[in-house]
Amino acid sequence: MTKSPNHFNIITLFPEIFPGFLGTSLSGKALEKNIWSFAAINPRSFSFDTHKTVDDTPFGGGAGMVMKPDVLDRAFRSLPEHGKIIYMSPRGKPLTQNTVERLAQAPLITVLCGRYEGVDQRLIDAYHMDEISIGDYVLSGGEQAAMIMMDSIIRILPGVIGNSDTHSQESFSSGLLEYPHYTRPVEWTGPDGVTRTVPDILSSGHHAKIDAWRKEQAEKLTQTRRPDLWAKYLSEKK
Repeated sequence: MTKSPNHFNIITLFPEIFPGFLGTSLSGKALEKNIWSFAAINPRSFSFDTHKTVDDTPFGGGAGMVMKPDVLDRAFRSLPEHGKIIYMSPRGKPLTQNTVERLAQAPLITVLCGRYEGVDQRLIDAYHMDEISIGDYVLSGGEQAAMIMMDSIIRILPGVIGNSDTHSQESFSSGLLEYPHYTRPVEWTGPDGVTRTVPDILSSGHHAKIDAWRKEQAEKLTQTRRPDLWAKYLSEKK
């Protein structure tokens, strides 16, 4: 694969997982256009023994296995450049839209996908990795989290989405959740037997009033569903 201006190195025990869903839809088309590219590196290729061992028991005891720093280091050293290094970890800082926009400015990102009980801390310290979490839950590995993070980055790269205004109107971009959307038909009867209509304001043609309505709806949704975001939004308005 030809390396693009927006490249991801992915260190993973399961390189066959990639590109996964990133090979479809908008991200897939962007991959075909070489807007972004990736290389999946399997650390087993850099193991020292015939069994391709990449993990060992934790010092101090405890359940599970820990990925070895020496083997992973060899995988990292095989790369000519690392760019921004990210370790997908449930103990990492939450992935936010602000973080996504910052990462989208990096032409090269190396992502480490952990497995088992995680990665030897010395490797994380030595490479000054940023630990990022996609939520307060634990997955079987970092690959799924990596693809979600990558999707959020890829979709805002120039040329991926045709209308650049889309980004500014989405949830979190303005500090608020996104307002409700409607399309045809104007009237629709759902499975509960209730006929619902599109709000009149949206077909009024008064763009200023429509914008005001959308902002009001966004504020109501944020206040109700995400009081944490609402508090932050109010504090930043002061």
